[in-house]
Amino acid sequence: MSRPPVVADSRTAPHIAPPSLGELFRACSRVGLSGFGGVLPLLRHLLVDERRLMSGADFNALLGLCQFLPGSNVVNLAVCVGARFHGARGAIVATAGLLLGPFLVMMALATAYGLWGQLAIVQDMLRGIAAAGAGLLFATALKMARNVPERWIYLPFSALILVALVVLRLPLPPLMLALLGITGLIAYRRARNAAAIATSAGEERA
Repeated sequence: MSRPPVVADSRTAPHIAPPSLGELFRACSRVGLSGFGGVLPLLRHLLVDERRLMSGADFNALLGLCQFLPGSNVVNLAVCVGARFHGARGAIVATAGLLLGPFLVMMALATAYGLWGQLAIVQDMLRGIAAAGAGLLFATALKMARNVPERWIYLPFSALILVALVVLRLPLPPLMLALLGITGLIAYRRARNAAAIATSAGEERA
């Protein structure tokens, strides 16, 4: 598929024509078939860096929404991206493209694992794939952090979640709901302060 002009700053998405349903299916199929250990890094690269269909900040916001929805984050993201460009048809096409190829591959691999999974070389390969997947997710997290505005306010919450999950071993759902309330309060106060400043500036100009 054709590549749009490169834009230097990925924080702002250019105005480009949305992909067709066929392009959306092929792109999601390529991502799904390439994602050993997780497709989130590849999906972000496709949407933000390669096709410039959304900005890095938009991707962060959309992924944050998908993480609060039930089900797989990547599948939720595919539904949202497809619906953004082509409504319900786009959501179905993007999800089918993302899952159809990996489903067929996994059926074949499950059969092969049942036959040869006990071999040491197979176990070594699986450990290597898991390590590569973890590295991809870590690199994607660093890229996403660069697109967080005023990250000094919000990124400490990531550290809190890490400590709560890894060290304290707290359950994730109540932890996310508690941090959602805190960040929502911060966002509300910042929006109210910005509105007050704008009102004061308007009164001074008048």
